[in-house]
Amino acid sequence: MTMPLHTDVLIVGAGPAGMALRLALQRLGIAALQVDKHAAGLNTSRAAVIHARTLEVLEPLGVVPALLAHGLKVQDFRIRQDSDVLLHIGFAAIPSTYPFALLCPQNRTEAILQAQLDAAGLAVTRPARLAFAAQGVDGITATLALPDGGSQSVQARWVVGCDGARSAVRDLAGIAFEGGDYSETFVLADVRMDGPSRDEVSLYFSVHGLMVVAPLPEDDGGSTDRYRVVATVAAAAELPVLAEVQALVDERSPGARVRELLWSSSFHLQHRIAAEVHRGRYLLCGDAAHVHSPAGGQGMNIGIQDAVELAAPLALALREGDLAGIVAWARHRHEVAREVVRMTDGLTRMATVSSGVGRAVRDAVLGVVGHSEFLRQKVAVRLAELEE
Repeated sequence: MTMPLHTDVLIVGAGPAGMALRLALQRLGIAALQVDKHAAGLNTSRAAVIHARTLEVLEPLGVVPALLAHGLKVQDFRIRQDSDVLLHIGFAAIPSTYPFALLCPQNRTEAILQAQLDAAGLAVTRPARLAFAAQGVDGITATLALPDGGSQSVQARWVVGCDGARSAVRDLAGIAFEGGDYSETFVLADVRMDGPSRDEVSLYFSVHGLMVVAPLPEDDGGSTDRYRVVATVAAAAELPVLAEVQALVDERSPGARVRELLWSSSFHLQHRIAAEVHRGRYLLCGDAAHVHSPAGGQGMNIGIQDAVELAAPLALALREGDLAGIVAWARHRHEVAREVVRMTDGLTRMATVSSGVGRAVRDAVLGVVGHSEFLRQKVAVRLAELEE
C-alpha cells in the first residue's frame, strides 16, 4: 500500500460526504488523501432521498445527470393517518431547477460518486483506519492502522472527519457529541409492495409510531414495485423479517401488501450535534457532525452540503492562510444542523402523540398549514433544504 506522507487535506471516510468533498477539492486544485476503514463501499441502500438543494450543490461535480438517470422524481409529500391526509406538501413550485425530491438509494448515489472519483484518477485508500492524531502548530500528525497490522504516519495540514456518527476524528479532536437517544428502535426495509402510490413520499402518523413509505426507482429488471419503509418500534430484531414489516404496515397503512423483503435492518438512533465542527485543524462533516431522525430525509443531504460548501473556504485557508471562510462555514453549518435536528425531532414526536387531546391539537395545526398556500410553500422549501 502506497500513501503520501504529506498531504494538504486528510479526508477520513468515503461515504457520500467524503466523496463529495474530495471531488469539490479536486476541482479547486487541492490535493487530498482519502481513507476509509471499510475494504469496499457499503452495498446497502440506507438514505434514499436527494433534495433540491443537494442536487444544486452537486452540479459542479458533474454527477447530477447520472443521479437523475438512476433516480425517481417525486413531487408530493403527504402526512397521513390511516386513510386520511393530514397535510399535502408539493415541490412543483419550489424555487429550484429541481422541483422534486429524487428517490435514489444510497448505494446508487455512492456508486455514482465513486465512478466520478475513478474517472478523475482519485483513489480511496482502504481499508485504513485512523488510529491516532495529534495537532501541531502547522497541521496534524495522523497514524493510520493498516490491514497487515502495520501503520502509516501522515502529515496533514487539515483533517476532515466524514467518518460517521462514531467518528474517530471527532473523538481524537476531543469534540463533544451533544444530545440524546431516541427510546424507539428504527426499522428500515426495502420491499416489493402492492398498494402505495408511486407518486409521493408518505409519512404516516400512528399511536404506534411513525412510518415513512417512499417509492424506489426501477431495478435492473424494470420492476416498479420497490419501496423503502422506515418505522419506529419499541423493539425489533436486528434483521426484521417480512412478517414483522407487514405487521408494521398493517397497523399504520392498512391495505398495502408486502410481497418480498429485499433488505432490512434495525438501529437505535440519536439526535446529537457536535459541540463544534471546527477545532484547530480538525473539521467535521455529515454524520460526524450531526445525527437525527430520518423523518424528512435530511441526513445524507446536509452532510453532502456540509462537504461541498467546505471546499472553497478550505482552499482559501490553504493558499492564503485566511481562516475567515472556515469560521463562517462552521457557524452556518452548525446552525443548519441545529434547525434540521429541531425539525426532524419535532416530526418524530408529533407522529407518536398518544393522547386524544394531543392528536387533536396536532391535527388542527396541520390543518391550518394545509389551508395556507404560503405555509405549505414554506414547508416545501424547508424540506427541500432551500431555506438559508
